[in-house]
Amino acid sequence: MILAVLVGAFAYLCFTVLAPWQLGKNTRTEHRNDLIAASVDADPVPATDLLGPAGADPDTEWRRVVATGTYVPDSTVLVRLRPIEGAPAFEVLAAFRLDGDRREGTAGRTVLIDRGYVRAVDGTRPPEIAAPPSEPVTLSARVRASEGTAPGKDPITEDGYRQVYFVDSGQVGGVLALDLVPGYLQLEADAPGALEPVPLPQLDAGPYLSYGLQWLAFGIMAPLGLAYFVRAELRERRNTEPSQAPVQ
Repeated sequence: MILAVLVGAFAYLCFTVLAPWQLGKNTRTEHRNDLIAASVDADPVPATDLLGPAGADPDTEWRRVVATGTYVPDSTVLVRLRPIEGAPAFEVLAAFRLDGDRREGTAGRTVLIDRGYVRAVDGTRPPEIAAPPSEPVTLSARVRASEGTAPGKDPITEDGYRQVYFVDSGQVGGVLALDLVPGYLQLEADAPGALEPVPLPQLDAGPYLSYGLQWLAFGIMAPLGLAYFVRAELRERRNTEPSQAPVQ
């Protein structure tokens, strides 16, 4: 009975938690890859066309945009020790005040910029980082959604830099005391103020589909295995029971 309960619980988890978790990751990865692939052939559009008061629409993530404005002075924030191409690095963030049409309410809004990354010194410390241009510039970038935050991963100041664990406009806006547009812009290599560009994700779906199908198979095989075990046990018991001869 205990084994039956355990097998039932395992099969339930396979069908309701484990398989949907992996299949959901596969769906999100394929959607991301489709957006990146579509952005390659699409012409850049003004960032103000996509960045509304609530930020960019999820279906416009990875779109290539151009943004004209000015970097906010002394707004550098580092994202701590991000693994990029197998080595620790710091992503460098800054705030950027957009030019825009005052009649449409887009002038003066401030957006978070991911300038790229720098390699960590001795694997743990940031190097000296050049400030972005102070004059008005036009940036080429991609629209990105904020990563969100996690409990216990609060901003810190270390090695002379404000540092965070996530690229999240809400949290970084709190660090800088600025009202940032939701989401952020990831600079392309030739943009003013750009450092080493953060690599785009590989356009493959990964193993999530096969993992999801494996969990579904495990959810089917576990009850079948239990049924086989019970049947074999009952057959063995019948074979070992002593035969009863009729009483004379």
